[in-house]
Amino acid sequence: MARADPIARRPPTRAARGPGDGAIDSAFAPMKLATYKDGSRDGQLVVVSRDLTTAHYATGVANRLQQALDDWNFIAPQLQDLYETLNGGKARHAFPFDPRQCMAPLPRAYQWADGSAYLNHVELVRAAGKSDVPESFYTDPLMYQGGSDDFLGPCDDIVVADEAFGIDFEAEVAVITGDVPMAASPEQGLEAIRLVMLVNDVSLRHLIPDEIDKRFGFFQGKPSTAFSPVAATPDELGEAWRQGRVHLTLHTSWNGRKVGLCEAGPDMRFHFGQLIAHAARTRRLRAGAIIGSGTVSNPGIDKDGRREWPKGYSCIAEKRAMEQIQNGAASTGYMAFGDTVRIEMKGRDGESVFGAIDQTVRPHQI
Repeated sequence: MARADPIARRPPTRAARGPGDGAIDSAFAPMKLATYKDGSRDGQLVVVSRDLTTAHYATGVANRLQQALDDWNFIAPQLQDLYETLNGGKARHAFPFDPRQCMAPLPRAYQWADGSAYLNHVELVRAAGKSDVPESFYTDPLMYQGGSDDFLGPCDDIVVADEAFGIDFEAEVAVITGDVPMAASPEQGLEAIRLVMLVNDVSLRHLIPDEIDKRFGFFQGKPSTAFSPVAATPDELGEAWRQGRVHLTLHTSWNGRKVGLCEAGPDMRFHFGQLIAHAARTRRLRAGAIIGSGTVSNPGIDKDGRREWPKGYSCIAEKRAMEQIQNGAASTGYMAFGDTVRIEMKGRDGESVFGAIDQTVRPHQI
């Protein structure tokens, strides 16, 4: 069994370094950022108030989020000033924030790599299939490289050609990094984290097995990924961000019915610093790389001689695995056209932290 990395959240430093010189830029102060649709592929960067009610264009500071990430030590303090002004009710051109106008916070990225840090997810699915988890899964993260050229906004439709593909949602957490050198340590990985957000890592379950059998990873089985309206700095999360994990509950609803209230912190076997270090083992990561946690998953409990999962599930594949274990067969089908999924995380005050991913499945129209 791998030891949990004891790295705690560190105070930010402000030593500026040039991009690509093997340095890690600093984390920064509390703020929330989003990208508004403007007809372009990269959208317009906006600063969003803490309560997600108002926003302000970052024009004059940075037009796009990637621009801010590329020169974080210079641009982030200016965005932070605007954030404080906005929260104080003194921003001159504030407007009501509308998540439906949002693209993904980073609409396209140089890198999107999704891990599988919640070992319960792997154990559950494998137990349903009566196969063992390889020992290496407990010491070395599993990760796939996804398409990053065409992310979905939080309220964009999930467009699929055929229901028979086995349409599934996967509720996750992700981080956006600054520059990360090759062979970075987990500690360096934590220091490189700029922003945190939520993910719907859409999966087409019936296409995945054939791709895996070819031993060359996912491609068709992983269509465009969706992200929350807002990305927040780790400092914005306060005490909920510790040891490289978000210690809050991830809410997942399918067709308006709450199906998951999974805790994102305690069962994350590999923290984000470790996932970043894994991704950077043989390459540099450029500012704007996105690293995902994998499906947030909590273990079940034995109750009256039966296995139960009181926290629910963050993907349908897990629900089907639970049914297989309990009843010997899966009975829940995957998503159909017209189905909806909502993914949201709330703070200790009950308020939404990142806004909600709220999507509907639609058929592809030729």
